[in-house]
Amino acid sequence: MKKYYAGLDLGGTFVKGGIVDEEGKILVKDKIPTGRERPYTEIAADMARLVKDLAVRAGLAEGQLAGVGIGSPGLIDAENGVIVYSNNIRWENVPLCGAVREQLGVPVCITNDANAAALGEHFCGAGKKFGSMVFITLGTGVGGGIIVDGKILSGATGSGGEIGHIHVRDEETEHCNCGGKGCLEQVASATGIAREARRVLAADETPSAMRRFEDHISAKNVLDCAKSGDALALQVTETVGRYLGLACAQIALTVDPEAFVIGGGVSRAGQFLIDVIQKYYDNYVAISANKGVLTLAKLGNDAGIYGAARLVL
Repeated sequence: MKKYYAGLDLGGTFVKGGIVDEEGKILVKDKIPTGRERPYTEIAADMARLVKDLAVRAGLAEGQLAGVGIGSPGLIDAENGVIVYSNNIRWENVPLCGAVREQLGVPVCITNDANAAALGEHFCGAGKKFGSMVFITLGTGVGGGIIVDGKILSGATGSGGEIGHIHVRDEETEHCNCGGKGCLEQVASATGIAREARRVLAADETPSAMRRFEDHISAKNVLDCAKSGDALALQVTETVGRYLGLACAQIALTVDPEAFVIGGGVSRAGQFLIDVIQKYYDNYVAISANKGVLTLAKLGNDAGIYGAARLVL
């Protein structure tokens, strides 16, 4: 009897889920509100109901659902199925896997959401042809996942792949959400790019198309202006690319992956952004011309579903 797997991508606003077959095809998918202000037991029950509903819609027979994988923001104790801490959902020491398993009666696994997205891209996305890869997601923050020999490299305490908190900028004076200063997330995330643009505009009176957005400027605004040749927007983009290139170089000289897969909302800038990162990455890894390639993610918002399902495959 053919087996199928459920992948759940737990976010602060929505829980996205899908039923995935062994070949990596999503049969059906949907999402429900998280309602993060409620007790975790209620959210776990909703997640289980979503899986049951998806299984019915996919036409699964009794016993065909072989397991459930969950990608969650925060620090994860994967071995014990516990969310140690998640700022996005405001949870501490939540035994989520056990709560969902109790509802469904099948194996349930969990990992960090960036790790899940990395697994997804490796399973059937941009990283499919590589044995090892590093996934970098550029969204509200900067996350990452390291895949070596098809497995997540999460480290002794689960901090492996916390690429957004690599220190890259000595002169930074403001604190990152993690408590540190000069993190990659502070300059290369969507919020970081917008902040960098506001700083540049405040320090330089050169005319710029970015000024029309005032304090509401977004990373997309910055990158769109850069693509059109705006001098100050290009300056911001060069800064972002330099620090991303530096971080990739540090990772390359530590892990030596076959590829870096760049995803998240900021990556919608496409090859334009990759080319800027590539320039600095090449400069900082002068030791070898044969190093991990930079490429764009392919799965978009479904990466977490694919990767969560891959956990239990």
